[in-house]
Amino acid sequence: MINKSKLHLLDEKTTGHLADTFKILGDPTRIKILTILSNDEMCVCDIAATLQMGQSAISHQLRLLRGARLVKFRREGKEAWYSLDDNHVVILLKQGLQHILHD
Repeated sequence: MINKSKLHLLDEKTTGHLADTFKILGDPTRIKILTILSNDEMCVCDIAATLQMGQSAISHQLRLLRGARLVKFRREGKEAWYSLDDNHVVILLKQGLQHILHD
């Protein structure tokens, strides 16, 4: 865990990676995908059906989320199954939600 007094010591590379993560999280569709995946692993077709979107649009968003290491996938036959990369993603979502709901 990073101590808040150390935040001012972030180097340019780390600052850039953090900014990129927040950019990825700045899209409502990607937030919806992450919240859906916080419950269970799902295939692209089920995510698309849940969000009432096309599979190609969902696949594009999942590629971005994978690139940011927010989701991971595994292949089962011809299907790709997606899940959150780790518990840090859940923590990010919960803390963001707590922040916006805070009075």
